[in-house]
Amino acid sequence: MGNIHKEAYQMSQGGSITSLEFKPDFEEAKKRWLAFWNQEIIDRPLCAVRAPKEGAEPVAAPKYMAGAREDFGPVVEQVVAWAGSLYWGGEAVPAYSPSFGPDQMAAWLGAQLHFPQEDFGTNWVVPCIDDWDEALPLRLRPDNYWWRRMLDFCRALADAAEGKMIIAHVDLHSNMDTLLAMRGGERLCMDLIDRPEVIDRAMENVRALYVPIYEAIYEAARMGAVGTCGWVPAYHPVRTNTIQCDFAALIGPEQFRRWALPALEEEAAYLGHCVYHYDGPECLVHLGDICSIEGLDCIQWTPGARNEPFIKWMDLLKDIQARGKSVWVPCNSEDIKIYHRELKPNMVFYDCWANSEKEAEETLKWLVDHT
Repeated sequence: MGNIHKEAYQMSQGGSITSLEFKPDFEEAKKRWLAFWNQEIIDRPLCAVRAPKEGAEPVAAPKYMAGAREDFGPVVEQVVAWAGSLYWGGEAVPAYSPSFGPDQMAAWLGAQLHFPQEDFGTNWVVPCIDDWDEALPLRLRPDNYWWRRMLDFCRALADAAEGKMIIAHVDLHSNMDTLLAMRGGERLCMDLIDRPEVIDRAMENVRALYVPIYEAIYEAARMGAVGTCGWVPAYHPVRTNTIQCDFAALIGPEQFRRWALPALEEEAAYLGHCVYHYDGPECLVHLGDICSIEGLDCIQWTPGARNEPFIKWMDLLKDIQARGKSVWVPCNSEDIKIYHRELKPNMVFYDCWANSEKEAEETLKWLVDHT
């Protein structure tokens, strides 16, 4: 199927809504996103640029993990008010990704979420697996409190967002990251050496849960009519998400290829198009394997704390492009010009902030004029 016909088919299969209150040019943005997934451009690189909306009072986005313990009503109202206070230019799609914390998938499988009294801006789960033989198989129980709450939250958000914006998919921390949360890092690392066959079984369990979890959230948030984003805000009219394996920082290539890579390949194959959250230099030993994954189109490089800022990693971004993957680039209306001189324009996703609507539109025009 040629790319033009493939795009038309994909548009017909999902995302039937053509305009949103906060994104009147939604249909045009869809076309440009599909060009991006095909490593093509229409007249400029893909650029999702946001700015304060003229005449609107500024509204802060809800805090991370909003809705986990609060009443849904005020959080939902704040989500819509925040999205309505912004200008969503270029390929920026007004979207909100709900989250109850980085280890929420482990909580759905029975681990207990811990919210520290001091506000660290995150939470975690208490490792709950002491004996693998007793813990396996890992199951998602429909009556799990945090699972039911997430689905209810997605439904409430979808009700309020209808016709205005979309509800993005969630940060799952699936595959080995789920086992990491449930077992603890030190013990899981030892298990890879002492009981590899048990980890085979555990990974078989957790891999089997990815699709049903994804589809339940997809349905609850009513993504079928509008399409999806991941928590990295890349849009597709049918299906996408951000995938990752942060545990990769603690293991070598042989272990990565045995346990993490097959899970990531399955997730990417199911999604069709996705972004990989690549967290820190410790994971770079796996770059070749990660860039070999079919269905993984774009890498969100995150340098991590205490390392050089993003713009200093230009050689790595070029290397990723040379390996056939697009790159996510966080930028403003000035430093986007530096990246544009250095990177392949058909393999970049600019996630851009502008100080005004005028500046946002001037940035898009500059890209057209210099592509």
